[in-house]
Amino acid sequence: MSRNPEYQFVSTDTNELVSKLISAYEKITGIVVHPASPEKLFIQWIANIIIQERVLNNYTGNQNLPSRAEGENLDALGELFYGQKRPPAQAAVCTQRFYISAAQPSAVLIPAGTQVTDAGNTLVWETTTDVYIEPGNLYADVMIQCLTAGKIGNGYEPGQINTIITPFEYYDHCENITTSDGGSDASTDHEYYELMRNSQDAYSTAGAKGSYIYFAKQVSREIADVVVNSPEPGHVNIYVLMNNGEIAGTEIKNAVLAACNSDFVRPLTDFVKVEDPEIVSYDIEFTYYIPSNTSMSSAEIESHVNDAVEQYIAWQSARLGRDINPSYLSGLLMQTGIKRIVLNQPTFTPLRDGSDNTVPQVAAVGTITITNGGFEDE
Repeated sequence: MSRNPEYQFVSTDTNELVSKLISAYEKITGIVVHPASPEKLFIQWIANIIIQERVLNNYTGNQNLPSRAEGENLDALGELFYGQKRPPAQAAVCTQRFYISAAQPSAVLIPAGTQVTDAGNTLVWETTTDVYIEPGNLYADVMIQCLTAGKIGNGYEPGQINTIITPFEYYDHCENITTSDGGSDASTDHEYYELMRNSQDAYSTAGAKGSYIYFAKQVSREIADVVVNSPEPGHVNIYVLMNNGEIAGTEIKNAVLAACNSDFVRPLTDFVKVEDPEIVSYDIEFTYYIPSNTSMSSAEIESHVNDAVEQYIAWQSARLGRDINPSYLSGLLMQTGIKRIVLNQPTFTPLRDGSDNTVPQVAAVGTITITNGGFEDE
């Protein structure tokens, strides 16, 4: 639901108000108000004050509606919903493996708060719990969390977090064995409002699709879409898509499963799994032609065309089950200042959205081939 424009509870048309005030004044006093008269100037001054108050009234009225409120006003309205507070920024997490130089006859403690970083010392991470390397073993795995909250900690590939800051006894080396994810920035007003609306489904346990979707999206602000279906009685499959159009990583899927499989959320008879949607690849290939009388340079138009393609790619992969739609690409391209396009790929391809209890699909771009066909007369 759009959060704009604001509702107009009272009119803020100055001319309309001035006209009404003049009519009332003339009726009460019997004096005709002329355009340059002192009465007219006084009425206009009064009208401006009234309009300012009406603007404030409209603003106040809108700030009492969750769909229009902003900032702290929206935070206050969150109390009307299911225990809802604006989600703060979340730190990225991943699984770290610590090695010792030789197996020991007794357990070796890796204490909570052990800090590591990448080779460039970009971000600092620390272990969230104590963990022991068991006697006779050379390593143990433990969750680490980025000390800087937000999306900045996402995307560290296995092996990149490999430098210890606070070594422990017998330490040899370390590395992350999963890609870091789960980090998200604080919710915007729009994101928070959508979460407030979805929270109404949480008044029930997660037997309904909406409830599972709500609890899954609570895991991270970076989750763009969630599809829930039941391929057979008692079995619930949850499919997660991230904001960048990518499939959720291991850490996010584990967190979603933990959230939706909680005894306080899941009905007793449901068996919950978090699965990957099916990726359907498509290519982009087209030739565009520039009108000969254009006021823009070829470089400007090329930049606009590339931006339109990037916008299309983001739109195409933003939802599970969104059909591969070349018409949307054509519409974006025709706003860039070109004359026409010859679009060879993609072709329209319907994708499954999971509503029939099948695996939902998501589009992913493959090769991109863009050709400038040169100038053409109108």
